[in-house]
Amino acid sequence: MFPESNLSGRVAIVTGVSRRQGIGFAVARRLAAMGAQLYLTHWVPHDREQPWGADNIDELYRELADTTRVVGRSVDFADPDAPQQVVDDAVAEFGQVDVLVANHARSGGDGSLFEIDTTMLDGHWAVDARSVLLLTQAFARRYRPEQGEVPDRGRVIWMTSGQHLGPARIEVAYAAAKSVLAGMTQTVAAELIERGILLNTVNPGPVDTGFLTATTTDLDLSMVEEVRRAFPRGRVGEPDDPARLIAWLISDAGRWVVGQVIDSEGGFRRSRW
Repeated sequence: MFPESNLSGRVAIVTGVSRRQGIGFAVARRLAAMGAQLYLTHWVPHDREQPWGADNIDELYRELADTTRVVGRSVDFADPDAPQQVVDDAVAEFGQVDVLVANHARSGGDGSLFEIDTTMLDGHWAVDARSVLLLTQAFARRYRPEQGEVPDRGRVIWMTSGQHLGPARIEVAYAAAKSVLAGMTQTVAAELIERGILLNTVNPGPVDTGFLTATTTDLDLSMVEEVRRAFPRGRVGEPDDPARLIAWLISDAGRWVVGQVIDSEGGFRRSRW
């Protein structure tokens, strides 16, 4: 392992780590292999409502704990107090925070412009955007650059979607909330860099976290096939694809990248979708 990829002594908060097929788990696994200690959040009730279902959280976290110290918490980010509580708890457990990967998001409960209502809009705003901004605020307030030997080691990663590259006609509430993060990346990054924290936003493109392989009558098989055809190599995104990029951005090798919305879509031909 290159010295620039060594995260030993650093503490990473990674949200939305609840399923082995999820991006959050792939990120946590890479950061653990790089030496970071992990504070992870999950919200199993949300997963149980999805076609792909929930995983065994205890087994998931035991697997990660084979290589590093792991603390896991059940957190509903629809609660406006949750972001501050998460950061305070992480500092209480580890004594510091160095990395925040805001990977959590709300799935389902969405529709087209003519189907959305205030409940859909408010639900996605609360979880997908508001909680991320408040998490970032709480993280930045508790981050102490003098606690580590590496300058500018603070990292924040936001997750957006491809709504800035093309239409998301059946996900208006979700796309609206994620657009806030993409649109605010440079503004918030400009404030955080003064504290030694680098913020970047990653758009992973379509990643098979279960929705492209789930066996359910609710799954639109024609849509799945259309997504697959839009990838020039015939392979859809896998959770470790964005995880590799995120791990690099968090490492010292990524220290000269800040305030960017990075599209990591594997050549996805959005015009065909």
